[in-house]
Amino acid sequence: MLFARRGWSRTDYWLIRGSALLFGSALLFGALGLRVGAAQAARPPDVAHVDSPESGQQQAYSLPPEKLAKAIALGRIRNVVDIVGSLWGLVVLWLLMAHAAARMDAWTERTVRRRWLQGLLFFAIFIVVFSVASLPLGVFAHHVSLAYGISVQGWGSWLLDQAKSLGLSVVLATPVLLLFNWIVRRWPRRYWLAAWVATLPLLVLVLFVSPLLEPVFNDFEPLSKEHSNLVTELERVVARTGTNIPPERMFLMKASRKTTGLNAYVSGIGATKRIVVWDTTAGRIPNDEVMFVFGHESGHYVLNHIPKMIVLASVALFFVYWACAGFAAWLVARFGLRWGVKELSSRAGFLILLFAVSLAGFLMEPLSNTLSRHFEHEADVYGQEAIHGIVPDARKTAVAGFDALGEAWLEDPNPSPLIEFWEYDHPSVKTRANFAAQYDPWAKGGRGEFFAK
Repeated sequence: MLFARRGWSRTDYWLIRGSALLFGSALLFGALGLRVGAAQAARPPDVAHVDSPESGQQQAYSLPPEKLAKAIALGRIRNVVDIVGSLWGLVVLWLLMAHAAARMDAWTERTVRRRWLQGLLFFAIFIVVFSVASLPLGVFAHHVSLAYGISVQGWGSWLLDQAKSLGLSVVLATPVLLLFNWIVRRWPRRYWLAAWVATLPLLVLVLFVSPLLEPVFNDFEPLSKEHSNLVTELERVVARTGTNIPPERMFLMKASRKTTGLNAYVSGIGATKRIVVWDTTAGRIPNDEVMFVFGHESGHYVLNHIPKMIVLASVALFFVYWACAGFAAWLVARFGLRWGVKELSSRAGFLILLFAVSLAGFLMEPLSNTLSRHFEHEADVYGQEAIHGIVPDARKTAVAGFDALGEAWLEDPNPSPLIEFWEYDHPSVKTRANFAAQYDPWAKGGRGEFFAK
């Protein structure tokens, strides 16, 4: 997604966009819907400034004093919720494995006889408990989004989305957790290697099936139904970039029922690949700005960012799983007797391993986000080059798009450098816009980085 940052995303983001490419706990929590707060409220896209204050030039992204104050205040709240959400997820896991996991395991053994049914029941209960524990933070996040006018989704509709998310998490995550638990029992010494092998196809599977689950949360219709002119313009970008997305794979999402924010994105791989434009975006901003968004998203495909991220994530997960196996074994040796956990291969012991992987994922956020920011910068360059010669002024188009998005989402113009480093999976707002404003390799007869013309 061109304008997405890790944190408060729309309610269906838990499985829809790129979650399988995060390190460590993202496989089991991000991709399967268990990140605290991730599906709870509208998180803004990344927006950008055009000129730095040092340049003495007017910034393209600016807000009136009242909106600026709101953006700064909202930015602080978002950052707190992001950080608290990540830490709270670890706390909940620790409390479960220290005080409840062994008793849950014993109860499931008394309740059902077959081992695989015991496992399904245990992990389903775990998912429900974890989700309920995260609900208060989600309620607060949604309240803030409503108060600041980012969300227009009523509480009934919001709660229904949470119920849908929980239902899908139980249906999809429970058998996956059971599978990994079985792997730990089947290969007690080298389970981390077998788990790593099993992870790889799941990374691809999540990307493939995510568009098929989007209609659970939002309504879609062909983009050509109401915006045939936009489809024609997007086809020009398709021809320029060589992406194989015909008009029948271009959709309009009824986002206005839930948010006032702007966005468009490309999702899926292979037969499920498609472009989605929010109905808050089509007709609200000029078509050339939507073309820039599409050009950016096309860059992720053309530049092979998805396979590159899968390869890099796979390499990282190899070492993460190896290290977490050792750390989890230490936790069992140190606390297992107190917690009533004798071995990692038990269901209660598996939560200890899950905690280790989740902690590794949290600590590796800066690394994964740094890599993501690099790919997003490449996509920014690609998107601007993709519309060069198609729109009158590619730089002006990009700047106008950032400006509209920033105002719609009340984006904080100057986030903390530490927050940018740890939380942002896109380059900082100022960096992106400054680059877009000055990027013009054709001015002196040059050529772009990805396009000859």
